[in-house]
Amino acid sequence: MTRTVSRMDALRKSVTGAAARALGLLTVLVAGAAHASEADLVLPDFRSQTFIGGLTGYDLLLSGIAVCVLGLVFGFLQYASLKKMAVHRAMLEISELIYETCKTYLVTQLKFIGILWVLIAVVMVGYFGFLAHQSAGRVVIILIASLVGIAGSCGVAWFGIRVNTFANSRTAFASLRGKPYPTYAIPLQAGMSIGMVLISTELLLMLAILLFIPADFAGACFIGFAIGESLGASALRIAGGIFTKIADIGSDLMKIVFKIKEDDARNPGVIADCTGDNAGDSVGPSADGFETYGVTGVALITFILLAVEVPFRVPLLVWIFVMRIVMVLASLAAYALNNMYQSAKYKNADHMNFEHPLTALVWVTSIISVALTFVVSYLLIPNLGGDETLWWKLSAIITCGTLAGAIIPEAIKAFTSTESRHVREVVTASREGGASLNVISGLVAGNFSAYWMGLIIAGLMGLAFWFSGAGVEGAGVGQLMLAAPVFAFGLVAFGFLGMGPVTIAVDSYGPVTDNAQSVYELSLIENVPNVKEEVKRDFGFDLDFEKGKQFLEENDGAGNTFKATAKPVLIGTAVVGATTMIFSIIVLLVGITTGPNGEQILNPEKAQFLSLLHAPFLLGLITGGAVIYWFSGASMQAVSTGAYRAVEFIKANIKLEGVEKASVADSKKVVEICTQYAQKGMINIFLAVFFSTLAFACLEPYFFVGYLISIAIFGLYQAVFMANAGGAWDNAKKLVETELKAKGTELHAACVVGDTVGDPFKDTSSVALNPVIKFTTLFGLLAVELAVELTASGQGTLTTILSAVFFVLSTVFVYQSFYGMRIQSVAGAGGIKSEAAVKTA
Repeated sequence: MTRTVSRMDALRKSVTGAAARALGLLTVLVAGAAHASEADLVLPDFRSQTFIGGLTGYDLLLSGIAVCVLGLVFGFLQYASLKKMAVHRAMLEISELIYETCKTYLVTQLKFIGILWVLIAVVMVGYFGFLAHQSAGRVVIILIASLVGIAGSCGVAWFGIRVNTFANSRTAFASLRGKPYPTYAIPLQAGMSIGMVLISTELLLMLAILLFIPADFAGACFIGFAIGESLGASALRIAGGIFTKIADIGSDLMKIVFKIKEDDARNPGVIADCTGDNAGDSVGPSADGFETYGVTGVALITFILLAVEVPFRVPLLVWIFVMRIVMVLASLAAYALNNMYQSAKYKNADHMNFEHPLTALVWVTSIISVALTFVVSYLLIPNLGGDETLWWKLSAIITCGTLAGAIIPEAIKAFTSTESRHVREVVTASREGGASLNVISGLVAGNFSAYWMGLIIAGLMGLAFWFSGAGVEGAGVGQLMLAAPVFAFGLVAFGFLGMGPVTIAVDSYGPVTDNAQSVYELSLIENVPNVKEEVKRDFGFDLDFEKGKQFLEENDGAGNTFKATAKPVLIGTAVVGATTMIFSIIVLLVGITTGPNGEQILNPEKAQFLSLLHAPFLLGLITGGAVIYWFSGASMQAVSTGAYRAVEFIKANIKLEGVEKASVADSKKVVEICTQYAQKGMINIFLAVFFSTLAFACLEPYFFVGYLISIAIFGLYQAVFMANAGGAWDNAKKLVETELKAKGTELHAACVVGDTVGDPFKDTSSVALNPVIKFTTLFGLLAVELAVELTASGQGTLTTILSAVFFVLSTVFVYQSFYGMRIQSVAGAGGIKSEAAVKTA
């Protein structure tokens, strides 16, 4: 422990020192550069136009704060309700231990995020202070906005683990009542609590910037805020994904090695696995969802201020935010209606399909959201720009995204649900082909799913393109702005998140169901003396252990499915939303001029560089793909090495005779190992991404645009492929355990192997690509302007030198992400035992 930490401390110091020197040089060099346009973004006066009943735009946006407060009140009331639910002390003890380990992990990550923020802050000071000539006071406020973004991402993550660790033990205990409904209702209640608090907090902060920050300063604050939340989400997603899969693999492999049951209390890896369920499947998605919601909004705001004609900026900005406000209410209404129906249908039922009510909730929310989109659009913008058709065209564009939030989960279930033909094919292949054919079948499912996801997303974006005016100059939405199709794509991403609380809720359902099953096993409640009499006396019901275990197993499968369905929605949002932000970078690089008919167009002299005929642009397209594949491998390398160390420790210390459960000390040691490698993997990966962004931005601006486009497209397919292959492997194992009841067989062992391959696929590499894409694009907005202005000031040679320096720094961390993370046994530095040692082992 001490040696590992000291090595990491040395790494941190060397990184901070080298980075500070390089970034400090950049800041000094741009001190005399020209004023940049990005910091000049000025919000319009929202009081200048009226809408429904004479209400100004300011009044409508102000009403959104009340809705956000309502959402927060709802979320915290659900939190309080969960806390008060009945739970046996044996289960409560386990859930509180899980929470304490989660809390320790999160505090550790916050310290690392603070170090990374210092690097980002240097660039922001250089950009806003020296390049944009903002006053010192304003630069400080922008830095505070970035810290607020980090605090938001980390705060909702903390709230998520607290809610989930209340819900896991309550769900486990409720399952023993012998009815399936509470086993479904409690995780969903926890998910809605997180979803409402997350979306309401994000929306409240954005409305506060819109309404209470000076109009000429709000744009800069939005950029700072978005970079902060993107930094927090990226770090938590990467580290959480590494942590959870180290723990999961370390725990799962013991089932094969020692022929013990899943979540065996004697296995010291199980507590770490439960902590990982929250670190990777709760902390990461919560921070990611918070950031995705915010960055998509910032991308649209930036686009409107850059590309939309002045008279239409207020109506479009007010319309977008009123849509977000209405969608919060739509999610609340859908949850209430779905609860009434599902309660009446299942409350006294003896059996239920846990996936069906979750599917119903998604579709009810989608239908209500679409209906409200058209109604509110008609009331707000019935005659936008003198065109009485734009209200329904804009509504139809958002609907393409809203429907995607329901259609994509349905498509994903075809590859990951326990009822899926692909998942059953994985099981069938495993019967005779063992782990080999299991892995191959999962890869097939992942590849096939990427094909369909690509077509669905392209189809919905194409439909949005058609509604926007099909690219006909001055037609449809194009009469209001430059590059209307790009705005349409941004609205599709916006629509993806329209039912954000429900999307987050069904995603958060999974970690609760997974933990609930573990809490049941770890509590050893069946062995508590006189437990049946005690529960009957204190809680008023008869325990049914067999039904409880069955419900928890089946519900975990539903949780796996809906964790899988939420991932492509967030991934798709990142890619589609990145399109809008990339266009903002293009506008700033190319500039806008007046066309032959007086219309606004991109400067054709510079726009020609956005072509395959411009070699740097093509090279950027190629380079982006390389970075995506490096990232996928590096994140899995961290899991592989950490899992090796965890397995090594568990195998050496597990005690199967004479004990009921593993010692707390051994369990905490496994958590410690997971945390160490999560930190080490995160800092290598994040700094490689950070310095790559600076290097490529300084190299050539159109190379950088090609690079951003490439990481978005490669990232989409890589992430979807990996997420759905992992989902298929995961539920194949679950199918063997629940439907076939074949635990402990060779078939089960083969499926466990497949699941451990799928773990870093679905919960490490794929999900972390989402915030990495957004961070690179958003941070790149500042980085490329720094480079362009430095070149414009006559420092082109120095820009090239800086590009080389930053690239060398990035390759140091790329190298470290593999060769600095190689597997090394505690017993020997080489990591490969001698032949004699292997034979002895």
